Amino acid sequence: MFDIGWLRIFPRNSEIRKDAVVAVVASHLGFWSINVNRIVYVVESEGSQSAFGFAYGTLPEHLESGEERFTVSWSPSDDSVWYEILALSKPRHILARIGYPFSRMLQKRFGRDSLAAMRKRFNSE
Repeated sequence: MFDIGWLRIFPRNSEIRKDAVVAVVASHLGFWSINVNRIVYVVESEGSQSAFGFAYGTLPEHLESGEERFTVSWSPSDDSVWYEILALSKPRHILARIGYPFSRMLQKRFGRDSLAAMRKRFNSE
C-alpha cells in the first residue's frame, strides 16, 4: 500500500505493531520529504467481518499533525473485501500551511495510488 513509486515507507519491511516507528518518504516538486510516524494501534478482528489494519500518528518531525488508519476488511457472507483509509490531519509546519492545497492534493493522490497498489497486489495472487 505504500510502495507506489513516488512514496516509500522505511524501514521497508516494518513490523506492524504498536509503537513501531516508520518514516514515509515522498517525492514531490523535485525533492524528497521525510515524515515520521508511530503506530498507535493495530486492528485485528475475526467474526462476521474480519478486519486487519493499523493506525499511525504523526511525530513532531512530521509536516502535518494527525493520524491515519488503514484497514482491510473481509465479509465471508458475500466474500467482499474493503480497503479503507481514514485520515485526520492539520498543517503543523509553515510549509504545510502555505502549501495546504498542495498537501490535500498529495493526500488524495496517495489514496488513489494506495488503492491501486492494493488491487494490483491482491489481483496478482
